[in-house]
Amino acid sequence: MKNLTKTIVFMMLIGLSQWSFAQKNKNTKLANKEAFIQELISKMTVDEKLGQLTLYTSDMSVTGPVMRDNYKQDIMSGRCGNIFNAYTPAYTRKLQDLAMQSRLKIPLLFGYDVIHGHKTIFPIPLGESCAWDTLLSEQSAKIAAAEASADGLHWTYSPMVDVARDPRWGRVAEGSGEDPILGSAIARAKVKGYQGSSLKNKESILSCVKHFALYGAPIAGRDYNTVDMSQQNMFNVYLPPYKAAIDAGAASVMSSFNEINGVPATANKWLMTDLLRKQWGFKGFVVTDYTSINEMVNHGNVANEYEAGVAALNAGIDMDMQGAVYMTYLKSAVEKNDVKLADIDAAVYRILDAKWQLGLFENPYLYCDESRAKQTIMTTANLEAAEQTAIASMVLLKNENNLLPLKTSGKIALIGPFVKNKRDLIGNWSGAGNWTQAKNLWDAVQSRTAGKATISYAMGANVTDDTLLIQKMHIQEFIDKRSAETLLNEAIAVASEADIIVMALGESEGMSGEAASRSDIGIPSNQMQLLKTIHALGKPIVLLLSNGRPLTLSWENDHIPAILETWFLGTQSGPAICKVLFGDANPSGKLTMSFPRNVGQVPIYYAAKHTGRPFDNSQKYTSKYLDIENTPLYPFGYGLSYTQFIYSNLKLNKSQYKEKDTIEACIEVQNTGERDGYEIIQLYVQDLVGSSTRPVKELKKFAKLHLKAGQRKQIYFKLATDELCFYNANMERVLEPGTFKLFVGKNVVDVMETTFDLSAK
Repeated sequence: MKNLTKTIVFMMLIGLSQWSFAQKNKNTKLANKEAFIQELISKMTVDEKLGQLTLYTSDMSVTGPVMRDNYKQDIMSGRCGNIFNAYTPAYTRKLQDLAMQSRLKIPLLFGYDVIHGHKTIFPIPLGESCAWDTLLSEQSAKIAAAEASADGLHWTYSPMVDVARDPRWGRVAEGSGEDPILGSAIARAKVKGYQGSSLKNKESILSCVKHFALYGAPIAGRDYNTVDMSQQNMFNVYLPPYKAAIDAGAASVMSSFNEINGVPATANKWLMTDLLRKQWGFKGFVVTDYTSINEMVNHGNVANEYEAGVAALNAGIDMDMQGAVYMTYLKSAVEKNDVKLADIDAAVYRILDAKWQLGLFENPYLYCDESRAKQTIMTTANLEAAEQTAIASMVLLKNENNLLPLKTSGKIALIGPFVKNKRDLIGNWSGAGNWTQAKNLWDAVQSRTAGKATISYAMGANVTDDTLLIQKMHIQEFIDKRSAETLLNEAIAVASEADIIVMALGESEGMSGEAASRSDIGIPSNQMQLLKTIHALGKPIVLLLSNGRPLTLSWENDHIPAILETWFLGTQSGPAICKVLFGDANPSGKLTMSFPRNVGQVPIYYAAKHTGRPFDNSQKYTSKYLDIENTPLYPFGYGLSYTQFIYSNLKLNKSQYKEKDTIEACIEVQNTGERDGYEIIQLYVQDLVGSSTRPVKELKKFAKLHLKAGQRKQIYFKLATDELCFYNANMERVLEPGTFKLFVGKNVVDVMETTFDLSAK
């Protein structure tokens, strides 16, 4: 027995020694990334290589994500290296177990749409952009990354940095508005927030810049429609936010559905290789949007999926999302020499590199920690951050006779389909967010006014009475089955007894977002009937807007004394809105998209070009409408406060500048009201004469300033002359001498101005 025991101990020591040697050897190899990845690629079959270029989805059930049996077999055979819609530590661990049964045991990469929060949901990106606060944008991305990584994820399909100037397009909700400078600043902040200083930090995740490129300019604002624009417009307006995100170190890029210069983005070598990789120096990997390789057949640039796969790979697309085109056809394409194996190897390298950076080769289960998930997700600190971001995102559009903030006394009626609603609060693209955990307006107001005011409620109307739209959005379970007349009469009765009425109206979350373009972007007609009926009672009304895009609000602006744009604010919607309603917080948001007077003005944006016949109301043959003003209802950068800010003494450090000089502008801002508040100060420039025509104004700088009541501060901006460059008709980036106007103010219209000259070299 003693000898047997000695033998067992001896064998255990040998085994431990061998395991330690193997781990040491593995760690030595891992220390040299390139050698490790190249050696791994050399061992892979063509099918295993194509597996790394393949991204499949998990399906969603009432209990969470589930995997199809055939995909399980693909994972174990090395024919699928990446999964999206896969989260929770337990579920991702099961999938990694399958990958560890494959021949080469290459870990899976898990991606998901973490767009404005993972479990703690922040305001939709368009709303958050109205805070004009890159630190808040970075913080929300950082919290989203921490929660997502704790929930088993490695990769998010965010940020969406598409410049968008047509509010009919539903995905304006997912971006940062119409301006490339603000959009670029937010793009950098988001990438930094998701990825942190190092992807080795397990609280970081890979970001994915989308949709490359120009996806935000579909003709007629119809999602998935084609895009057609000049290269000048691309480089001067639409491409800068993508470039900013790439320069910030974004790990991946997603191709867009649209075409560029007649070639779909997913097959556009000029876009994906010449521009993205060679000119911009992008080192990460490119993934398609959902089945966009397959969809090239519908575009008409290829005859079949075989040609589509060849075109995509040769253009520089690394990963095929859900379409299975690479796995189905590229092995044959290699044999026919339509695709080079070296190009496949290069794509595989980029994907393995991302997995290496995340530390998955050292520990495939690094992100499968259930205890960390419990400690990280929806913490008190995360919820507080979401609430503060929600407060900063709201925009006060009108406040006649200082109706807001409300007093916590008297009889207040809360009317509308968004008073008790929770589902719509977290908005579209809310991913893993649980709408039942959202806090609504009713509960927040009840808590805030307990024992001080009498609060009553009536729904008044459903979100819409359009039965076809209800079916399209699958919201039957959220529709009150009572008649429209019954709902309306109930609201009239409640409003008649109130001193003041708060009406929560707008869009449901399904009316904006992907595949949710609208030709009529007003408040739905049944809600408008409710609003007009209650208005006829002659009581003071506060209108709260829930929506994912700019709306046409001409009647509302003419008749309703107070209007607060709340967007879809996320998990903490109710408390955030309540704090602004009752003055516990001072609204400070400013619009990042122009609001049209009616849909006939669309597209409308501030950085328009001059025309040879500019608007002149006294002359017939000038550029104008017969039935409406040219100007938007609410301009870019617009937003009110509960206090007042006065601007004065705009000065430049000099009036003549040379190339490589720095333009220094100074302005005084004073809070002349009785409340502390934030003001967002905006600096615009107009190039009066250019070899190519220039916009009437271009945002160049902005700053967010907190001023106490009565406080005055001087604000300094520094503008490098290089920031006045633009791409001319020959696609040369030029700095041209001449006279410029410089504007500083509270929005694009309400500004002070001065001039300066830029001389030649």
